[in-house]
Amino acid sequence: MAVDLLTRTVRGLGGRLVRLVLLLAAVATASFALMVHSPVDPVDAYVGGDLAAIGPEQRAQIAERWGLDDPPLERFATWLGNVVQGDLGRSLSFNQPVTEVIGERFLPSLALMATAWVLSGLFGFGLGVLAGTRQGRFADRAVCWWAYTLASAPTFWVGLLLLYVFSVSLGWTPVCCAVPVGVLADDVTLLDRLHHLVLPALTLSVVGVAPVVLHTRQAVIEALASDHVAFARAQGESTRGVVVHSVLRNAAAPAVLLQFASLGELFGGSVLAEQVFSYPGLGAATTTAALGQDVPLLLGIALFTTVFVFVGNQLGDLVHARLDPRVARETAGAR
Repeated sequence: MAVDLLTRTVRGLGGRLVRLVLLLAAVATASFALMVHSPVDPVDAYVGGDLAAIGPEQRAQIAERWGLDDPPLERFATWLGNVVQGDLGRSLSFNQPVTEVIGERFLPSLALMATAWVLSGLFGFGLGVLAGTRQGRFADRAVCWWAYTLASAPTFWVGLLLLYVFSVSLGWTPVCCAVPVGVLADDVTLLDRLHHLVLPALTLSVVGVAPVVLHTRQAVIEALASDHVAFARAQGESTRGVVVHSVLRNAAAPAVLLQFASLGELFGGSVLAEQVFSYPGLGAATTTAALGQDVPLLLGIALFTTVFVFVGNQLGDLVHARLDPRVARETAGAR
């Protein structure tokens, strides 16, 4: 029995690893092809608006230094060989190794995304349960209207609106940045960081709460209409008892799966939110790299984001199977 369990575990991990490698290869190929066919010239983007400041010889030297004179396939093969050895190249925008840029910028983004992820999950699940248990009533209509409105609202628009209300009008939150401007890094306290984090995290959580609300509401409605809930009601169980003992677990499984599956959208939203609030995270670095045609950094971020989202989805599958035994049995049967 233990040998069979170990064999299934090894096969499962091996299959996931193969899928990750194939996914990374596809993302790397597609990203490199898009960068090669981009209408923006990397040298022009590096020089900026002062194109007359350099001559043809200087442009040729810059292109030679970056390897832009080589054929695309040769450049891709060289870059891919370096990636296999753990070298993602050097960022042209930050003049640092790509791994260092990602490592420094990911921590602020991780704090931002983790806070928004938890808030959107908790509020979305709570509001979804409220709407599902009050189907057709005022609370249900109000929550659904709010969720549909947020689902169609762009992240940058929500961020600008919150920035105007809480930072400009009320003055409760900072206007920008992750730390107070002009304060040394050693003098920045945890409270200062949280104060600067609250509004960007609120922006991401407000935008991300809508899908969780709507899916949780539907799961609650389906659970309330099931036979075992009808049997529990026939036994004299109150609505509160039915929700606590029979509905929450069934509604939590799809909500958790959806929450983990939204990591890619969360990162995409963080790119816009970090631009609105001048938050120095990985999203802001992505925008800088895109505007400057920083190919090594863009490709490195694409690969890193792929791994991040893939791992998140796999964790979501595991948690979903844990919450819903039917999924675990189906998975075991398929193996």
